[in-house]
Amino acid sequence: MTTREFNHLEWPFFEDAHRDLARDLDLWCRDQNLSALDDTDVYAACRDLVRSLGKGGWLRHCVPSGEGGRLGGRSPQLDSRSLCLIRETLGRFHTLADFAFAMQGLGSGAISLGGNDALKQRYLPSVAAGERIAAFALSEPDAGSDVAALSCSARPDGDHFVLKGSKTWISNGGLADFYCVFTRTDEHAGSRGITAFVVDADTPGLEIEERIEVMSPHPLALLRFNDCRIPASNMLGDLNQGFKLAMRTLDVFRCSVAAAALGFARRALDEGLGHASRRKMFGQTLADFQLTQAAFGDIAAEIDQSALLTYRAAWVRDVAGRSSTSETAMAKMVSTESAQWVIDRVLQMFGGQGVVKNSPIERLYRDIRALRIYEGATEVQKLIIARELLKGV
Repeated sequence: MTTREFNHLEWPFFEDAHRDLARDLDLWCRDQNLSALDDTDVYAACRDLVRSLGKGGWLRHCVPSGEGGRLGGRSPQLDSRSLCLIRETLGRFHTLADFAFAMQGLGSGAISLGGNDALKQRYLPSVAAGERIAAFALSEPDAGSDVAALSCSARPDGDHFVLKGSKTWISNGGLADFYCVFTRTDEHAGSRGITAFVVDADTPGLEIEERIEVMSPHPLALLRFNDCRIPASNMLGDLNQGFKLAMRTLDVFRCSVAAAALGFARRALDEGLGHASRRKMFGQTLADFQLTQAAFGDIAAEIDQSALLTYRAAWVRDVAGRSSTSETAMAKMVSTESAQWVIDRVLQMFGGQGVVKNSPIERLYRDIRALRIYEGATEVQKLIIARELLKGV
């Protein structure tokens, strides 16, 4: 990590523990040679990454301190600044490393926020140790951004619930040891008729119907629930309160998506600076041209803008202790859109080399695209910001 990449740690958003965390993780990533990770088999690579991240102690930041976690700040549950710093750092080294960490947090987040003591003790310590892989199952074929349109149902049957329906775009689908599944428990109540359950991967009736291949490969699947019997004790939170739990979970981890995009952008800048300094043309280097220097000026400003918005949002949640809905939406929107622009601009500097399959910048170009969609597309973030503004009118 260069001195330039450490500069933002001087900002007042952070405490000394956060600064140590970022530096220690950077050294760990270099020691693990994460940039050269073999991801030919993404399922095997993610499994190994979860194990390594658990052994390194990094996954302890994904769960509350009472269940084997490492509480890094003043938040009663999870420290947003720690989550963001970890995702930013992992994102600079390899997309799958960021993905493996993020899904342990998001996949188990509903248990951290809404699980009873028994469920927390059963699942969270093994998540923190990297011994169990988690997944968050919310989206459906006809219910993406419109969460209230969920149709996957759970009907009561004695001391069990019976799940029927499908979930799609499920990260860690086919890899996870358990899923936090959001279901319809009242067909007439819209968003007020949703309930969440923990479903173990070996539950009879749960099938991986399709593995979904996308432009930036990671474990992704369509799940089918064929009358899966789930103990009522596996319910997360209260009956018909699952929508609020889903939104609380996303609210914690959405800010970290902005941080991952920030990490991608920083890596692109590093690649661009190195290439421009070495590339000879017309008797000088690419970096000597004023057009190149102007581009780097724009890129640096975009990155700092994203970082300021991201860590402001995390600070608001951790320290100010109030809702960071608007700040998080701004961070997610700006950071992902800016990172896409930064990576595209750097790829242009590489010319033909930039589109060579599996070169660092070509991989970043594919990796960044999904971040503008998942956990709330850019268009959704704009609506969230507007609604928060209109509350005061």
